[in-house]
Amino acid sequence: MLGQYAEYGIEYITILMLITTLFFALPILLCPLLWARLMRWSVPEQTDLVVYFGRCLGAFILIVQILMLRAITSGTGYIFTFDVLFFVFSLMLLIHIYGAIKRVQPMTETLEIGLWIALLIMNIVFYPTRSIAW
Repeated sequence: MLGQYAEYGIEYITILMLITTLFFALPILLCPLLWARLMRWSVPEQTDLVVYFGRCLGAFILIVQILMLRAITSGTGYIFTFDVLFFVFSLMLLIHIYGAIKRVQPMTETLEIGLWIALLIMNIVFYPTRSIAW
């Protein structure tokens, strides 16, 4: 059963990517409270929403952690993991800069801008090859 339709893997991943980007990733990133209302959360009365988003974010952080563990222990996806980290660090930097400009986050979050810059620099310095092949 595993891999039975492997020849359609690209189509599957393409459709999955488009659907999850359009209906989950972008709405949650760009307008989380509207998304929450559409998903029938009561906003802002319930604190469950904060817990929910925290758990979702935690799940995705764990995915990145597993990618790193896999790269460390097996060498599989080593360069790919660095590429993923470039995206994570860049997006987190932009999100924290945006929050600082809008003044919608505590000072601890604004201070994290330095952390994301440092992590981007370290990712560049420790990148496993001398060029990025896209």
